[in-house]
Amino acid sequence: MSNPIPGPDSLLALAFPSDPQISPDGQRVAFVLARVEEEDPQKPDKEFAKPRYKTHLWLSDGGPATQLTQGEGRDSSPRWSPDGATLAFVRASKGQGGQLHLLPVNGGEARPVTEFKGAVQDLQFSPDGRSLAFLSTGDDEDKRDERGEARVITRPRYRFNGRDWLPERPARLWHYDIGADKLSEWHAPETEINSYAWQPDSGGVLFVSSTDELRATQGQQEVYRLPLNGTPEQVTHWNSGIGTLILHPDGGRFVLVGRPEGKGSPENSHLFLVEADGSWRRLDEQHDHGVGNMVGGDCHVGALPEKPVWLDDKTLLFSSTVRGSCGLFRVTLDGKVTAQDHDAQAVIPSFTASGSSVALIRERADRFPEVELNGKTVTALHDRLTFPVRTPERVTFQNELGEGEGWALLPEGEAKVPAILTIHGGPHTDYGHAFMHEFQLFAARGYGVCYSNPRGSAGYGQAWVDEIHGRWGGPDMDDLINFFDRCLEACPRLDGSRSAVMGGSYGGFMTNWITGHTTRFQAAITDRSICNLLSFGGTSDIGLRFWDDELGLNFHRRADALKLWDLSPLQYVEDVKTPTLIVHSVLDHRCPIEQAEQWYAALTLHGVPARFVRFPEENHELSRAGRPDRRIKRLEEYLGWLEQWLKE
Repeated sequence: MSNPIPGPDSLLALAFPSDPQISPDGQRVAFVLARVEEEDPQKPDKEFAKPRYKTHLWLSDGGPATQLTQGEGRDSSPRWSPDGATLAFVRASKGQGGQLHLLPVNGGEARPVTEFKGAVQDLQFSPDGRSLAFLSTGDDEDKRDERGEARVITRPRYRFNGRDWLPERPARLWHYDIGADKLSEWHAPETEINSYAWQPDSGGVLFVSSTDELRATQGQQEVYRLPLNGTPEQVTHWNSGIGTLILHPDGGRFVLVGRPEGKGSPENSHLFLVEADGSWRRLDEQHDHGVGNMVGGDCHVGALPEKPVWLDDKTLLFSSTVRGSCGLFRVTLDGKVTAQDHDAQAVIPSFTASGSSVALIRERADRFPEVELNGKTVTALHDRLTFPVRTPERVTFQNELGEGEGWALLPEGEAKVPAILTIHGGPHTDYGHAFMHEFQLFAARGYGVCYSNPRGSAGYGQAWVDEIHGRWGGPDMDDLINFFDRCLEACPRLDGSRSAVMGGSYGGFMTNWITGHTTRFQAAITDRSICNLLSFGGTSDIGLRFWDDELGLNFHRRADALKLWDLSPLQYVEDVKTPTLIVHSVLDHRCPIEQAEQWYAALTLHGVPARFVRFPEENHELSRAGRPDRRIKRLEEYLGWLEQWLKE
C-alpha cells in the first residue's frame, strides 16, 4: 500500500476474479483473472498509454492459485469435463470472437475446436462427457455498417445494451461430438435461447426461449425440450420471465428461476418447481428475498455464475440477497429454507458447487473480492490495493414500512469533509457490503460517501420493492433525503453545506429528479441517466415493457403520456440550479444517450453550469466493466467536478 492518497489510476493495480468453476470431484477450482496491461507490451506507446484487460485461466487445489493459461489471447469460460481431465474454455485473439478450446488439465497444449467468425458462448459438457454444447452465430457476418449500407428493421427488438445491433439470426445451439471430433449445428431457434441445460441422461437439453419476437421483448418465455435427434417441444405455458433452469436429478422435473405470469421486473425472482405434468409451485415460499445477488460492486469484470445447484435429490443450493448482503441458502423439496453460508456483512456474487463442495467469490465493503474453495481463500488480490481501505459506518432511517439502512464511508482524520449522497441503479438493486473502489477512492480523497437502500431496493422483502410502483420520485426520494439527514446527524464531520448528489441509471434519474425538487446540494453528477420517460420508452432496449412493469404506464398510450411526463425530471428542469456533470456512453442502449443530450441542452438553455462527458464505444456498464482508461477518465471527471464545487 504505497500511496495513501490514491488517484483514479489506482484501478490499474487491481486484478478481478470471475467465473469460479469447481471440479467434479470438488477438489479444484478454475477461474478467470482479469488484469490490466498495455495493449501490446512489446510496443508501448509512450505518448498514449493503452491499458486493456487481459484475462487468463487460473487453477487451485486449495492452495495458492497458479496461472494455467498464457499468451496474449483473452481466455474465459472454463468448464470441466465430467471426469475432471479436461477444461473447455473460450479464447479470443487477434480481433476474432472467442473460440472453443479444449485443454488437458494435467499437461498439454490447448486445442482449438472452432474457427467461426462469430463468438462461442455458454459451453456445457453433456453429463456423460461425450459431447459439448454451446451457442454461436457461426460464420454469420454483418458488414452493412462497414459497407455503408442501409439497415432495414422489421423486428421489435434490434439493438441491445452491450451487444449493439442484434444479429439477423439468433445464435444457434451447436453440438460437438468429442470422440468423433465432429461439429454440427443442432438447433436454429426462432428467438434467442436465454438458457439451457443438459438432461441427466445426456439425451438432449431443455432450453428457454420465447414463442415470438414480440413476446421476447415483453419478457415472456417458455421452456422447450430438445432431444439429440428431433425437434423442440414446448413443455411450459409460463408466459413470463425465466432467468435459468435447473433439471432435477430424476430428469423429469426441473426448477426455474423467474417470475410467475403477470409479474414484471419489480417482482423478486424466486424458485419454482415444475413437475413432469406441467404443474408447478413456488419452492422458496418461506423466503421473502430474491434469488441471486443484487448487491452492486464495481470490481466485477467478467461472468459471475450463480445458478442454483442440486446438492442431492431433495436439496437445492441457491444464492439470495438479504438486506445489504448476499449468501448461500438451501431449500428442500418441502420448502424449508436454511442458511448454508450467509455472512450479514459480506457478499457472495458468484458460486458453483459439486456435492458438498463449493467454489465461490466473497467480498466485503472493506475487503476486495477473493476466490474461495471449500472455505479456503486461494487468492490474495486484496494485497494488490495501493491504499488502505476504510470501513463504512451503518446509518439507519425510518419510514412507514419500518427501518431502512445505509452506510457512511468517511476519510481518516477529524476534520469536516464534503458529503456525497450516491444513489444506486435498478431501482431494484442494492447497495451494501460489496467492495466499491469508487467509494474508497472518494473517501481517500477527502469526501464522505453516503449510500443507502431506499424503498424500491432489493433485499428487504417484496413490500419494500412494491412501495415505489407507479411512484418513482416519491417514497424513494423521501427515504434518500431522510437517510442523508440521518448521516449528517450521526457523522458530525460531514459538512452539509458542501454536498453533492450523484447516481447512475435509475440513480441518474433520481439525481435529475432531486435537483429539480431541491437546491440543497451544491453539485450533482448524473451518469447514464433518464430525464424523459416518454422518449426513453421508444429508444431503450427495454423500453417496450419497462414502464408497464414499473409504473403501470407506457409511452405509446395517449392516456398515459401526461402521467409519464409528470414523472419525467425534464418537466422540472426550470427549477434546477445545481451545477451538473453529465456522464454517458454512446453505445448505452439501456439508458440511451439521447437522455443525456436532452438534459444537457435543457440545463444549458436555463443557464445551469453543466459539463457533458461522452464515452465512445462504451455501454451501460462503463463504471463496472468499461475499458480501463475510460474508467479512469470517468473517475477523473468525477473528482474534478467535486473539487470545483465542493472544496473550500
